[in-house]
Amino acid sequence: MARAIDPIGIFDSGIGGMTVAKAIKELLPKENIVYFGDTAHLPYGDKSTAAIQAYSVKIADILIKEKCKVILIACNSASAAAYELVKEYVGSRTKVLNVIDPVINYARERYQNTTIGLIGTKQTVNSNVYKKKMDHLANNLELKSLATPLFVPMIEEGILDGNISQDIIRGYLTKQELSGIQSLILGCTHYPLIKNQIAEYYKGEVDILDSSVIVAEALKGYLEFHMLQNKQDGPKYRFLVSDYTRSFEELTRLFFGEKVELQKYPLWE
Repeated sequence: MARAIDPIGIFDSGIGGMTVAKAIKELLPKENIVYFGDTAHLPYGDKSTAAIQAYSVKIADILIKEKCKVILIACNSASAAAYELVKEYVGSRTKVLNVIDPVINYARERYQNTTIGLIGTKQTVNSNVYKKKMDHLANNLELKSLATPLFVPMIEEGILDGNISQDIIRGYLTKQELSGIQSLILGCTHYPLIKNQIAEYYKGEVDILDSSVIVAEALKGYLEFHMLQNKQDGPKYRFLVSDYTRSFEELTRLFFGEKVELQKYPLWE
């Protein structure tokens, strides 16, 4: 039986899900968080579906042992490839959420008869999961998708400003695949870190949908509905990684907004 004081479990292939964790920390400042970054296997964007599913089930098992009241798959690639399997595996032991459904629901509620763009990893875009879900739930929404694989290494190298990042961003956003869009889904949890640069390119003519904020709002709604919001002060944050690297620890400040202590927790000994 889930308790309000139990932590929220968040996992990603590595660092990107920290943007979601940060949004949750800001919106739900009393919630305890256990974050798992699968640094031994990042990035998931170029992994096979079978591999992502194997990693995701193993991580879910760890977060269940951590008594998480909800498990959030804070990775678009894993949400696309493994959400249904993880949900089936977890069963009634806890609730599993993903980062795709809240964004689809947000778009359905706010946009009609428009063209929406999507940028993400090859795994996310090639899975076609956004289009399938949007066709099922939404009315008269056209989706245009583009894989933008250079964004993740660019962000993880800290290349967020300057000519290099501007050229890469412009190179993708000018492609025909995204022509005529009225809004753009940032379909990777890394991408909120270049949200301002993307918005600057469009000069206010395209709405930028930040999945980290949308997902945090959806999680808040879930906790309120099920009366699982933690009311106690002094939240605790734990950060587990499948492989410790100094660069990952340094990147946590960029993504989470503060320095954190990482605990190595290999998926396979």
